[in-house]
Amino acid sequence: MTTDYLHIFRTLLPEFLLVATALVVLGTDLTLWRRWPVSFRKTLAALLTTVGGCAVGWSLSRAGSDVNLQEGLWVVSGPSIFLKRILLGLTVGTAWLSREESFTRHVGEYFVLLLLSAVGLFALVSTEHLLVAFVSLELLSLSLYTMTAFHKGSLQSVEAGLKYYLFGGIAAAALLYGISLLYGISGEISLTPMAAKLGAQAAEPILYVALVLVAAGLGFKIAAVPFHLWAPDTYQGAPISTAAFVASGSKVASFFLLGKLMMSGLPAVAGAGGWRAFQPGWIPLMALMAAASMIIGNLAALAQTSLRRILAYSAIAQAGYILVGLSGNQPASTQALMFYVVTYAIASLGVFGIVAILEKNGGADSLARCAGLSRRSPYVAGCLAVFILSFAGIPPLAGFFGKFYLFTAALKSTTGSMGMLWLVLLALAMSCVALYYYLQILKQAFVSPAPDSNETLDITWMTRLLIGLCALAVILMGCFPQWLLSRFPVGQ
Repeated sequence: MTTDYLHIFRTLLPEFLLVATALVVLGTDLTLWRRWPVSFRKTLAALLTTVGGCAVGWSLSRAGSDVNLQEGLWVVSGPSIFLKRILLGLTVGTAWLSREESFTRHVGEYFVLLLLSAVGLFALVSTEHLLVAFVSLELLSLSLYTMTAFHKGSLQSVEAGLKYYLFGGIAAAALLYGISLLYGISGEISLTPMAAKLGAQAAEPILYVALVLVAAGLGFKIAAVPFHLWAPDTYQGAPISTAAFVASGSKVASFFLLGKLMMSGLPAVAGAGGWRAFQPGWIPLMALMAAASMIIGNLAALAQTSLRRILAYSAIAQAGYILVGLSGNQPASTQALMFYVVTYAIASLGVFGIVAILEKNGGADSLARCAGLSRRSPYVAGCLAVFILSFAGIPPLAGFFGKFYLFTAALKSTTGSMGMLWLVLLALAMSCVALYYYLQILKQAFVSPAPDSNETLDITWMTRLLIGLCALAVILMGCFPQWLLSRFPVGQ
């Protein structure tokens, strides 16, 4: 069999262009821009990132939609191309958001880490080979650890980066050990042949050990309980653009990998999570993680006064809602999962854009900084309302339909007399709890008086455009959910 290197080059062209963009940004910053003001260098780096993103978008439009290299080593499909476009948009948005905060002189180094983490995200959604997935995850993680600790003048940033790195190292070890066990049991490293081998043999206890280790490794990436301890400190201590990227792009690819691994690679050990009908497998594991994430995330958020920590605990609870849909293990589960995680990622980028504006104009990370926002900037307050109400699941925004699809997918599970109804009822109850702290944010923005009624917000036009586009996307995906659902055909 001959190897068509030109075909491989064309297939991997988007990733090559991302790496080339990273090298160009780094090279020009080190050689040409070094003497210029940091804010101007960030603008130039964001512009180059945008130009590189346009080239990557062009290459994605020319990529074949049905490519499978080396039995799952590299897979290109319609959903993966669409996800790459979403991830590309989140990366470019993060690049522009970094201009709102002064945290480093090393502009080129920061942007090269951002673009390399985007390469890791692209690889994660393009492979069914577990070793490639692990390497991609580490490329993403190592970049994010460094980006989290990039603000050298902030002890919170350094502490957050260290905790993120230590917890991440343990999770990576667990994931790699789980993958090695799966390979040892099945003799396969790609999902499809692995599923066939595992389905043809009786489940051994060591297989469940591997399952728990893999769930621990990926549970860390999605910040699900009990692997969530890094999230509040990282959201609070990292530069805002890094926190936004962790909350958006990283979540999209990690949930995509988790869903694909469980549903396509481990159907033989799915088990059951119905009420009084538990059977060992990944479904009851996901169901328990979902329940714990929703309870701990929402209850902990009630006690927070830091806006960033509220968003962190909210993200933990949101991971629980997404795992509810995955626990249904239905053909529509993947579709519901991706609808929710994409809309959540866009809303997260937008809300962190608003946090950046508030901190730039006040300096403090506090819920009280939202006071009187509707009088200081009705535009920003309106966008904040869209994002927060979408998180809360208020119709007709995208978050409402996302939760509806997730809970419907879970209810279609037929195991036990009540199926997954217990988990859906818990999710509905926790959604009511979450509504309280979400409304506290809006109360500050729309009801509480501003500390200085004459204060106006300093907002760059690009950040204004960014949060406006995110809010518009959340509204449109709520009004026309079928457009996004059709990008993820049922069963793929």
